[in-house]
Amino acid sequence: MPQGTVIAMAGFTGVSGAVALLTGLVGLWRIRRLRRAGADVWAMVKRTGPVGDADSPRPVLQFTTEDGRVMEVASPVPASKRRPLADGSHVLVRYDPEDPRELVLYGHERTSWEYALTGLGAVFLLVSTGLLLG
Repeated sequence: MPQGTVIAMAGFTGVSGAVALLTGLVGLWRIRRLRRAGADVWAMVKRTGPVGDADSPRPVLQFTTEDGRVMEVASPVPASKRRPLADGSHVLVRYDPEDPRELVLYGHERTSWEYALTGLGAVFLLVSTGLLLG
């Protein structure tokens, strides 16, 4: 392969890896920060579309913050068969007291996705380095 093609492939792979790595690290940092400094509260689920409809938006979670504000925030995780998030049910969320719109659904932080992105980004960066050095 011509040298320019290898450099272009290494550059594309490296940039993609860096974006995936940073995205995963920021997600893990956010989850860790909310676990450490977040406030727990029970939120009521408000469905905005029919259950099981792939085109419907995520359910809305309504809760009251420590300072008395009523917040309605889209769920950070979609409803599923295992966790249907039925209309009117209550779920435990942990939110950021400084910005209550940022929250995680307790027990469903999705850290596995963040670790996968971090690992994939690291692999892409290694492949990129191998292309440049090899």
